[in-house]
Amino acid sequence: MGELKALKRRYDPWKGLKAEIDDLETLQELAAEAGDESQGAEIEAALKDLGARFEKQNIVELMPGEVDGNGCFLTIHSGAGGTEACDWSQMLYRMYLRWAERKGFSIEEVDILEAEGGIKSATVKIEGDYAYGYLKGESGVHRLVRISPFDANARRHTSFASAYIFPVIDDTVKVEIRPEDLRVDTYRSGGAGGQHVNKTDSAVRFTHLPTGIVVACQNERSQIKNRAIAMSMLKARLYEYYREEKEKENEKFAQEKKDISWGNQIRSYVFQPYTMVKDYRTKAEIGNIQAVMDGDIDLFIEEYLRFVWNSKHG
Repeated sequence: MGELKALKRRYDPWKGLKAEIDDLETLQELAAEAGDESQGAEIEAALKDLGARFEKQNIVELMPGEVDGNGCFLTIHSGAGGTEACDWSQMLYRMYLRWAERKGFSIEEVDILEAEGGIKSATVKIEGDYAYGYLKGESGVHRLVRISPFDANARRHTSFASAYIFPVIDDTVKVEIRPEDLRVDTYRSGGAGGQHVNKTDSAVRFTHLPTGIVVACQNERSQIKNRAIAMSMLKARLYEYYREEKEKENEKFAQEKKDISWGNQIRSYVFQPYTMVKDYRTKAEIGNIQAVMDGDIDLFIEEYLRFVWNSKHG
C-alpha cells in the first residue's frame, strides 16, 4: 500500500495535466472552427498555467529516491562567530520556515536551544509531499557576510551556520533499534511552559551507542509525546547513516560533523559590500537577498536537483 501510494503521488499529477491539455486542445479547435477569437486570452492564460505546473512536476521527477517523497527534520547549528553566528542561525531558520509556509507544508518545532542574539541550535519537523526531496541538498555550511548590527564600529563580519536535513521514516521503511543499544535520558525542559517545566522531566534525549547519534526533544509537555518524536528522529538519522554506510558515501552524515567555518560552506549570503547569494556547487546566484531570506530559495533547490541528476545520468 505504501508503494502504491508513492506511485499514485507521482503518476496522478501527470494524468491530470494530460487531461487538462486535451481539454484545452479541444477548446482551441472548437474556437478556431467557430472563428471565435474571444477565447484567445483564456486559452493563453490556461496554457501558461499548465506550463508552470509542467515544470514543477518535472522537478519532482528529479527526486526518485526511496524517501524523497517524505517529510523531513531540519536541524540548524550555529558555528564560528559567537553572537553573530547565533543571529545568523536564527535568520537561516526563519528562511526555511518561510519556504515551508510558501509550500503549504506543516511545521512542528521539535527542539530549540536559544542563545544571546539568536539560537545555538534548533530542530523542526516539516511535513508535506517531497519535503525531504526538496531540502536534502540544503545540508551543509551556510556563510553570511554583512555589516554587524552588534558591532559599534559597524565593521563587516563573517558568520557561519550549518543545516542538516534527514527524512521522516514511515512504516514502509524498516529501521531496527535494539533496546540494549539505546541510552535514554530525561531532563527538565527549558523555555516557556510555566511551572510544569520546572516540576517534570518531560524532555527526552536518546543516544544510540553503536553510532553515537544523539537526538533530543523537549517541545511537548508530555514525556510520552517527546519520546515518540525523538524515536522518529532517531529512526530517520539511522536510516541516513546505514544507507550511506552501505553506499560508502558518508558525505551527508558528515555535513553535521564538519567544522562550521571558512572553507566548508556550500553557499554564501552577502549583504555588504554588495548583495548576492551564491551556491558554490551549482554556481547558481541571485542578487535579491531579501527575497531569499524571506524563503524564496527554489532557484537553489531546483538547480541542485538538476546538478545531481545530470551528474548521475550524464
